[in-house]
Amino acid sequence: MRDEKFFGMKIPKEWGGLGFSTQAVSAVLAKLATQCFDANATVAVPNSLGPGELLVRYGTQEQKEYFLPRLANGTLIPCFGLTGPHSGSDATSLIGSDCVVSKHPQTGELGVVASFKKRYITLAPVAGCVGLGLNLTDPDGLLGGKGEEGFTVALLERGHPGLRMGPRHMPLNAAFMNGTVEGEDVWIPMSSILGGQERCGFGWNMFVECLAEGRGVSLPAGSIGAAKSVVAGVGAYSRVRKQFRVPIAEFGGIQEAMAKAGSDGLITIAGGDVMNAIVDNHEAPMVISSVMKQNCTERGRRIVECGMDIAAGSAICRGDKNYLGNAYMSLPIAITVEGANIMTRSFQIIGQGLTRCHPHMSDLLRALQLPPAQEKEAVQTFVKQFHKIVGHGITNFFGSVFKGIGSTFSSTIRSKTSYKNGDDLLAYHEKQLLRLSNNFALTADLCFTLGGRLKFEELLMGRLADALGAIYLGYATLHHYHRRRGIQGLEALTEHAMLRLEREAQDALYAASENFPGPLGPIASTVMKIGCFPLGGITRPYTDPSDTLTKEVARLLTTPSEIRDMFQEGIYSAPAGTIHQMTDLIKALPICVEADKAAASIRKEKRKPTDEEANLIAKADALRDALIQVDVFEHATAEEAQPGYVRPALLGTTERFANLDKTVFKEAA
Repeated sequence: MRDEKFFGMKIPKEWGGLGFSTQAVSAVLAKLATQCFDANATVAVPNSLGPGELLVRYGTQEQKEYFLPRLANGTLIPCFGLTGPHSGSDATSLIGSDCVVSKHPQTGELGVVASFKKRYITLAPVAGCVGLGLNLTDPDGLLGGKGEEGFTVALLERGHPGLRMGPRHMPLNAAFMNGTVEGEDVWIPMSSILGGQERCGFGWNMFVECLAEGRGVSLPAGSIGAAKSVVAGVGAYSRVRKQFRVPIAEFGGIQEAMAKAGSDGLITIAGGDVMNAIVDNHEAPMVISSVMKQNCTERGRRIVECGMDIAAGSAICRGDKNYLGNAYMSLPIAITVEGANIMTRSFQIIGQGLTRCHPHMSDLLRALQLPPAQEKEAVQTFVKQFHKIVGHGITNFFGSVFKGIGSTFSSTIRSKTSYKNGDDLLAYHEKQLLRLSNNFALTADLCFTLGGRLKFEELLMGRLADALGAIYLGYATLHHYHRRRGIQGLEALTEHAMLRLEREAQDALYAASENFPGPLGPIASTVMKIGCFPLGGITRPYTDPSDTLTKEVARLLTTPSEIRDMFQEGIYSAPAGTIHQMTDLIKALPICVEADKAAASIRKEKRKPTDEEANLIAKADALRDALIQVDVFEHATAEEAQPGYVRPALLGTTERFANLDKTVFKEAA
C-alpha cells in the first residue's frame, strides 16, 4: 500500500501524492471493500480522516514541506485522534482533551501543555503521526489576539515526548489497526499546531471538512463495495445453488431478499455519486454527509444480511471460500464509528440542519443576538423575518395539500408497467418527491412550535431524518438513472428503489404526525395531517413494490444482464488461474444458466441431450459441486495444532468409558 501510494490518493501531485478526485478515491475504497474490509478501512483513514488534506488547506509552509511528501509516499502513516471515553458521538465536546497556552519553562517558547485520552483511533497502533483534537484555553492571554480559544488541532509524530501510541483494540476481531492515543502534560510548541498559532481555535472548521469526507464518502464506499459483492457473488450463487433440483433463485423468499439487496445497492451507489460530486465541488455539507453515513451504512448492513440469508451455510463457515463473513462483522463497525447511527439519526441530522436550512430562521436568530445599540434594527429584522416565516409556513401548507391530492391522483391512475418508459419514470417520481419535499418542509415549520425542546424530541427527529434521507436518496437515484439511462433493466431496478424510498418517507411522516410532541402537539399533529394527508389514508398512496416487479428485479440480478454488469464495475477480480470464490461464481453463472436452459428444453421435448448439451450440463454440475463446498479445517486454533492434542470433550468421553464394563455396542448386544 505504501509503495503504490494508497495513503496519498488525495494529496496533490506537487507534494508527491496522486491527486485523485473524491470520486476516484470512492471507487478505490469500494473496490477494496469487495475483497477485504480491513484493507478498505486502512486506506480510508489517510484519505479522509488523516491530516493530509487539512495540511494542504491549512498547514504552514514548513508543515507542508515536511509532512506532505512523507504522507504521500507512506513513510508516515497518519491517524486522527478525536474520540475519547467521554466524547463519543459528541466528539467535538473534547471532554478530557485539554490544553493550556503557556511558555516553555526553560526556553520561553510559546506553546500548549496538553493532556488527552483518545480511544477507537484507527491506525493509531502503527501510525507515524497523529492529528489531535484539543480544547485550547488561554487563561493568561498569551495568544495576544493571534489565534483563539476552542477546538484546536495539533500534529505530533510518534516518539514525541509524553505521547503514547501502541495499544490496540480488537473491534469484532477485525484485522485493521485501531487503538489508543494518550498523554499527560505533553508540551506542544506552536509550530506543531496545525496551521500555526493563527489556527488556534479553528479546529471546528477543519473537523467539518474532515468529517464530511469520512462520513459522506469513505464509509458509504464500504457499503457500495458490500452491495456489489452481494449482487455479483450472491446473485450468481443463487443460480449455482440448487435445492429440490431447482436453482434457489427461483424461490420467492430468495427473490424478495435479492431484489431488496439490489435496490438498496442502487440507492447507495446513487447517493455516493452525488456526494462525491459535492465534495469534489469543495463543499462540506454536514447534514448531507450525516444522511449519507447513517443511511448508506444501514443499507449496507441490510444488503449483507440479505446476502447472508441467501447464501446461508456457505456464508457462516469461515475460510477462503467465504466472501461475506468479514463484511457481515465489519459493517456494524462502520455503523458505530464517526457518530453512532442511532445518534446521527435521532439527533444530528435534524438537530444540525433544521435551523440552518430554513430560508428565514437564521436571520431571525441573528436579529436576537444583535447588541443593544442596534435594538431598532434588531426589532425591524425580527418582525420582517417572523412575517416571512409565517408566510413560508402558509405557502408550505397549501402547497402540501394541493401536491398531496395531485400526486395521489397520478399514483392511482398510473399503470404498473409505466416505468418501462424512462421519461414517464422520471416525471412521475420527480412529482412524488416534490410532494414529499413539500410535506417535509411543512413538518419542519411545525417543529418550531417546540422551540428549544425540539433537541430533546429525538423520536420525532429520527422520523424526520428517515424522511429527509429517503427524499435525498430518491433524488440521487433519479439522477443516477438520468446519467446511466440506456442500461437494459435499469428502469425496473430504479422503479423498485423509488417505490421503497417513497414508502419510507411517507411512513416516517405519517408516524411523525401521529406522535407530534409538545404542548401544541395535538394542534401541530392536526395541521400536519391535513397538510400532508388531506384525504386521510387515500392520500397515502405509496406501497411496496409489487411481486411482479420484485421477481423481475431478482431475475435481472441473478442472470447475465446489463444490470449485473453495472454492479460488477470496479469489483475485485482474481487473476486467471487463481482460485477465488466470488470470481469463480461470476464466471460460472452464464454456464449454469445455459445448462439449465438446455435441461429444461430436454425435459420439455422429452428427448435425449446432444453431446454438446450433455457436456454443458456436466460442466455446470461440476462447477456447482465445487462452488457450494465450504472450508473444513483439521484444526482451527494454534492449540489444536499441537502434537498429541485431543479435544477436551473426547477426553471426557474416554474417561467416562473407562468406568464402564462394556465400551462398544457389540459388547452390549
